[in-house]
Amino acid sequence: MDFAEFMDLALYAPEIGYYRRDRPRVGRSRETDFYTATSSGPIFGELVAAACITLLGPERAPSHTFVELGAERGRSVLDGVAHPFARVQTIGIDDTLTITGPCVVFSNELFDAQPFRRFVFRAGRWREKGVTLQADHLTETLLDSSALPEPDLPRTSTEGYCLDLPLAARTLASRIAQEPWTGIFVAFDYGKSWAEMTSDSPHGSARAYRLHQQSNDLLAHPGEQDLTCHVCWDWLADALQAGGLTAPKVDSQEAFFVRHAGAWLARETAASAGHFSPRKQALLQLLHPAHLGFKFQVLHARR
Repeated sequence: MDFAEFMDLALYAPEIGYYRRDRPRVGRSRETDFYTATSSGPIFGELVAAACITLLGPERAPSHTFVELGAERGRSVLDGVAHPFARVQTIGIDDTLTITGPCVVFSNELFDAQPFRRFVFRAGRWREKGVTLQADHLTETLLDSSALPEPDLPRTSTEGYCLDLPLAARTLASRIAQEPWTGIFVAFDYGKSWAEMTSDSPHGSARAYRLHQQSNDLLAHPGEQDLTCHVCWDWLADALQAGGLTAPKVDSQEAFFVRHAGAWLARETAASAGHFSPRKQALLQLLHPAHLGFKFQVLHARR
């Protein structure tokens, strides 16, 4: 099978898929596999709310539903956060994607968890990587043939150059854009431009996470480790525009919060001046370029 099929099974197969298992995945404890911005506590939700209020306009926020896509079961980024939105709606992996009316459509590390296909440039042409089962052992293989996905892959490349193509992420962005809603779209994730993917990442961007360890062994521990790759921001922006959204823009997480939650940041900084606190530490982790401030980016658009 191609890698996207394997990844879909490993992550989303009923009962045994990584995201279907009833166990903690996100957090800083030894039993979890990775941490995200939500692991910083409510301060991330406060920043998200403040930035979204600025993007919408304070007078419009009370008429909008805050819709969180891909939320962990029973949790929301706005848990414990005071906000002016009309209500909060969470849509998990088992829920139908239905988005209507005035909304803030928000996600955090949703698109990087969608299945992707893998290609390698060998002997003057692109070959698709797949997965095969041999004697109860999963191994990587080159598929005999495949229909190359759009957009067309580069005509030439360096021998052995790898491309991990997040095609399902683009499809998901199109589905979101096709829903009958108005408002703003805000997605936090990590990604690259198409130019960066095809020229600056010769080993691809696929990786696995288990017990806070990053690995390149994508076939180990199926159903027990997270699989991910960088999203292609150009593809997501194009999918949103094709669905009627306007002015898509990608900022670093740091720049997004500084530009759109500046007033909140000024108040928080003034309140904590002169002393160090867990909230200040969490804020530094979210904003500092050496931590999550530059590693993550934010794609935002409106309709």
